[in-house]
Amino acid sequence: MIDIANLTKHFGPKVAVDNLSLSVQKGQVLGFLGPNGAGKSTAMRMITGYLPPTSGSIVIGGIDMLEDPNAAKALIGYLPESAPLYQDMTVEGFLSFAAELRGLDGQRRRDAVGNALATCFLEGVRRQSIDTLSKGYRHRTCLAQAIIHDPEVLILDEPTDGLDPNQKDVVRNLIRHMGKTKAIIFSTHILEEVEACCTRAVIIDRGKVVADGTPDHLKRHAARAGSVTVRFQNAPGGLRQDLEKLKYGARLEAVETAGSTLSAVVYPKTKADASNLSAEIYELARSRNLALSELHEEPGRLDEMFRELTSQNKV
Repeated sequence: MIDIANLTKHFGPKVAVDNLSLSVQKGQVLGFLGPNGAGKSTAMRMITGYLPPTSGSIVIGGIDMLEDPNAAKALIGYLPESAPLYQDMTVEGFLSFAAELRGLDGQRRRDAVGNALATCFLEGVRRQSIDTLSKGYRHRTCLAQAIIHDPEVLILDEPTDGLDPNQKDVVRNLIRHMGKTKAIIFSTHILEEVEACCTRAVIIDRGKVVADGTPDHLKRHAARAGSVTVRFQNAPGGLRQDLEKLKYGARLEAVETAGSTLSAVVYPKTKADASNLSAEIYELARSRNLALSELHEEPGRLDEMFRELTSQNKV
């Protein structure tokens, strides 16, 4: 549904997006990650046709955005960052207006408004003026206008920015639900959102893709993924040396002793050796009758992977 190739955007001498390529299929929810200034919003504005690229191609549902922008945009629902609203309109009136802009009229428009109100849980405020709404309801109203025409593609820029935890949960559930039938890209810097509702994550830094995969795939490639945290009670002398000689172990880190307690993080020789390393440490404890109070493998953390890929050469 979304096919982007070699997308580049220059603002004078600054390269905001640098040769970006990616594809998103229907049924995928892609989390677009990156630090502030990485080029996320610029890329999304080009994908929606709001900004022209310096070079590259954008194809939406088989339609070239640069050759036939109106037809391509008709397939897209767009929630920009800080989406504007007409404060003196009611929620229902605003959505009816948005549906009319999308070419819907008569019963089709009424059905579209009703579906959007139901999907975004807005029936209870449908006749309220927008200026009386809480921030969460305003945000949902913005999201409702993006889906009013039941688009096949959704582009959402920071869709939960500024919402409280309950409101964020509502929006995440909506994204998960809609992601079953649509192709969705949403940008965020909140990593828990990616784990909560994304089937895929792309990390960009300084306009370039630096990682692309499922959240679990990215976590498994974090530096600490596969390491084993262990804590022994009543540890005998020489136990550290025994841990350093493990067949599947490469090195120890964060070794701490407190009285007779010894704790450490043991790294495997390869990530594939993590389970063998855990088993080897357990067998060491069993054979020497040592009390283990902790033994677990580190599954990897998305925030750790994010920092590793985006903090290089930063001041």
